[in-house]
Amino acid sequence: MLITHDRSFMDNVVTHTMGIHRCKVRKITGNTAKYYRQIARDEEIYEKTRIKDERRRKEVQQFITRFRAKARLANLVQSRIKTLQKMEKKDKLAKLRTLDFSFRSCPFPAKHVLQVHNMSFGYDEKKPLIKQFELTVGAGERVCVVGPNGRGKSTLLKLLAGVLHPQVGEVSWHPEVNKGFFEQTNITSLVPSRTVEEEIISSNSDVDRQLARNICGAMMFSGDDALKKISVLSGGEKSRVMLGKVLATPVNLLLLDEPTNHLDIEACDAMLAAIDSFEGTVIIVTHNEMFLHAFAERLIVFQDAGIYIFNGSYQRFLDTGGWGDEIRRPSRSPDDDVETARPNKNTKKHVRRRRSEIISQRAKVVKPLEAQMAALESRIDAREKELNQLNQSMQKAAEKRDGQHIAELSQAIHACQSAIERFFNELEKVSDELETRRVFFQKQLDKLDREKLEK
Repeated sequence: MLITHDRSFMDNVVTHTMGIHRCKVRKITGNTAKYYRQIARDEEIYEKTRIKDERRRKEVQQFITRFRAKARLANLVQSRIKTLQKMEKKDKLAKLRTLDFSFRSCPFPAKHVLQVHNMSFGYDEKKPLIKQFELTVGAGERVCVVGPNGRGKSTLLKLLAGVLHPQVGEVSWHPEVNKGFFEQTNITSLVPSRTVEEEIISSNSDVDRQLARNICGAMMFSGDDALKKISVLSGGEKSRVMLGKVLATPVNLLLLDEPTNHLDIEACDAMLAAIDSFEGTVIIVTHNEMFLHAFAERLIVFQDAGIYIFNGSYQRFLDTGGWGDEIRRPSRSPDDDVETARPNKNTKKHVRRRRSEIISQRAKVVKPLEAQMAALESRIDAREKELNQLNQSMQKAAEKRDGQHIAELSQAIHACQSAIERFFNELEKVSDELETRRVFFQKQLDKLDREKLEK
């Protein structure tokens, strides 16, 4: 059993995935792609069921309101009241809190962002981490720095950001470059006595309180959480504050050192989307293979005590030898499912077809009954209006003492009352039949949904 936010690593080794979603633990057979697809399907089914139940509750309530005063339908109305009481009211799913942000970009007018000439650097002069390194980064490029830990990847990023200076050679930036540097170990630069909001405001002179609050919200410091002191935050929360400070500044060059270390899978997805939509240049140190496969155009590779440039995608790097003698399992697509070897009769296609058949059959049975009920209700309404008019005419005929008219009206009233009684009897039968049929088909659909969830 392992806990990790590295989706690619997880999908390459697991047979089952267990996650906590909406305060409930869920375990499925398969990888993270299947897990999230299953959750999305479950929530879609829940929402459709909730809407359908709300519509049904409204129909039952309308029936009760319409016929509550009808003594003839007292039993039927009481039955509907009991049905309404038994119906579970489903709440609308609350929107989940997660990171949702974008980097502020500013235009860049030139072709090249930075150039590195004959650069060497090492903390120990006898063991340089970087030797005679050359690099030119063009505008809009996505460059990923890869290699084992401790080889100098973070050091290289600090040199490119200007935090460290080369011992030999130079790094030159175009005058119009505005850098945004996220350093995974730099949370100590935060001022403990400041609030989250104050730290964001301090990052750039054009950041007002409203923008700072917006960024705080995007970094999941909404409401009073934005007023928390830095001193009480966890390491992950401080990392999000550092990221928020980068977001507050318009830049055209992003230098990111392991930005996903303190992010969960959903937040990693948000980070990937933000980087993908950023219009400037990105140089990123990462071990996250999903990021590498998603947007790496060039690689800076630390390997065999050296450093070199690989021109091409990460997949091409792997296909052309990649990590050399290192044993690597073939990369599995994030969308691949880990399925068990046992045959499964209830394939997705079969389940979809069966669900479609049930819904089609339900429509053929239920819709005519619903139409019949509507027609009977209309007839009852028409007859009740007719009965009301006959009663008014009877009152006038009685006042005039018109015996012949009274006799005719009496027959008409009797016929009208008999018709209303007959329609009510039919309505009761059709209503019971409709309710029975609805329950029958709903049980079939619920059973199918349970079978799908158990797979």
